[in-house]
Amino acid sequence: MAPGARPVLSIRGLRKSFGSVEVLKGIDLDVRARELVFVIGPSGSGKSTLLRCCNRLEEPTDGSILFDGIDVLSPRTDINAVRRRIGMVFQSFNLYPHMTAAGNVMLALRRVLKKGRAEADAIARAALARVGLADKAGSYPGELSGGQQQRVAIARALALEPVAVLFDEPTSALDPELVGSVLQVMRELREAGMTMVVVSHEMGFARAAADRVLFMDQGEIVEEGPPAQIFGAPRHARTRAFIEQIVRH
Repeated sequence: MAPGARPVLSIRGLRKSFGSVEVLKGIDLDVRARELVFVIGPSGSGKSTLLRCCNRLEEPTDGSILFDGIDVLSPRTDINAVRRRIGMVFQSFNLYPHMTAAGNVMLALRRVLKKGRAEADAIARAALARVGLADKAGSYPGELSGGQQQRVAIARALALEPVAVLFDEPTSALDPELVGSVLQVMRELREAGMTMVVVSHEMGFARAAADRVLFMDQGEIVEEGPPAQIFGAPRHARTRAFIEQIVRH
């Protein structure tokens, strides 16, 4: 990560309320190109809401979000164009069961980018190969394991050639023995220089792969730093308590 490089994602004063409940309480965050930022914290701390505000799956109550120089919250911004450049991988795979793996990956290429069938098919197969599923292009979701389905969902995000990818608990719906294959794909993306923001409970992956770890609690970023600091010598009492609780489990 080049010091002083312009952030790909710049968030200032981000607030989000659901009724009278303030879920995000003034978040400031910069994510630079090729950086892997890992977001940890207890359930209900606002982690997923933060990700969903980045591409306006949730509408922020206040604040600003700049992505690759674009004002995401401006009424003049084509949010669908922004979403093509911010890939998102969810906890649930959201695959169409009646479509093959290649068909699921091709769908946005055909509908959104208006690519011809042959070109879309070639891009889809290349994306599936990138996540280790070249031999599963013709398989339907019901014929795939959960880990394979999640890798198809990652391929679908990658096929649009995003500038950054947001991962919202990408392994939490998987059986433990299937988690490794998804984390391996994420590790390879990181090595290839993809900008990533990851919300996850996979602390071993955070220690090994993250450039920076953010600890969120009660809608605020309480502490941030390199993994060695956050996991080894957290400065804030709330961070320490959370890390100790994880270690016990």
